[in-house]
Amino acid sequence: MSAAQILVMAKAPVPGRVKTRLCPPCTPGQAAVIAAAALADTIDTVATAASGARILVVDGAYPVPAGWTTVAQRGGPLGDRLANAFADTRAPGTATVLIGMDTPQLTADHLDRALRLLSGVDAVLGPADDGGWWALGLRDPGHAEILRAIPTSTPATGRQTLTALRRRGLRLHLLPPLRDVDTAADAYEVAARCPADSRFARAVATELPAPATVAR
Repeated sequence: MSAAQILVMAKAPVPGRVKTRLCPPCTPGQAAVIAAAALADTIDTVATAASGARILVVDGAYPVPAGWTTVAQRGGPLGDRLANAFADTRAPGTATVLIGMDTPQLTADHLDRALRLLSGVDAVLGPADDGGWWALGLRDPGHAEILRAIPTSTPATGRQTLTALRRRGLRLHLLPPLRDVDTAADAYEVAARCPADSRFARAVATELPAPATVAR
């Protein structure tokens, strides 16, 4: 593969619009701080990966570092927005790996592996612990059209995506599973897997109320 790019699918960290499943125990403002930290850590990680273009596909407004491109999300349902993200950034001969902002424990090694694999397979899929997926990489981004027909945010989303890719006859490799951040329990677990000085780990420590202890 002569070229590759990474897309980060994200929502601007505005209180009341992001990480609403953290509320409670968080306030909307605290949830937005945690979301902002997750997005910032993700952008930092992508910046160190061996990618060509780095593109933030964003709902809302968010400043990106020099060398990045911003593309607005387009469409209604998430499946359409994901498919449109691949379509709107498609470039001839360029493989594309799309990730979200909900796995701040992600490392450059995860991304570099995905990009390397796309030199020999047609697709890579990173399963998420909740049944979804944290990464989808395609040598031909046109295959992302399958996402329009797959319900998102269900325990079967990842399995249905895998099935749809295989029905197209694509050579596919599964990436290591990761846990994404939806609930407070997710946030505690993911923060424990991040470097202690990461923005996300610090934000969880300062903004997410500690879980209640059980009286004995």
